[in-house]
Amino acid sequence: MEKSIQQLESILCDYAGKLKSLTKSEWIQKPNPAKWSKKEVLGHLIDSAQNNIRRFVVAQYDDKPKIIYAQDKWVAAANYQNYLTPDLINLWVLLNKHICIVLKNVPENITENLCDVNGFRSIKWLAEDYNKHLLHHLHQLLNMEPVSYP
Repeated sequence: MEKSIQQLESILCDYAGKLKSLTKSEWIQKPNPAKWSKKEVLGHLIDSAQNNIRRFVVAQYDDKPKIIYAQDKWVAAANYQNYLTPDLINLWVLLNKHICIVLKNVPENITENLCDVNGFRSIKWLAEDYNKHLLHHLHQLLNMEPVSYP
């Protein structure tokens, strides 16, 4: 788990400033009407953080909880397109700092506890996967070399 925590802390240090460098037009432009804008992608990462916090916590005390979410509906419900961009970035940073704290407090003997996310995954696996998912979307947002994610 320590490796995942350190990686997430590095991601926050490396990418928060880069997100602030995008222009207003870059944030709101949609590739096409059916695709998310960069604001909505960041909103999706916020939703992912919230759902993963719940997974990391509930899987510690509940037997194989089922925690999934309808990502398109979450993005639409929050209306991220009309959110203030600095607030979105700050919320993303704070939620991820909270994830680091939650993960640091997971007792080592329960990192293999399972959560059903349309398949049973351990807390440890979820933490590793969370970082991969995060990097995949951050690279999309920043027009960097793609990071593959299933």
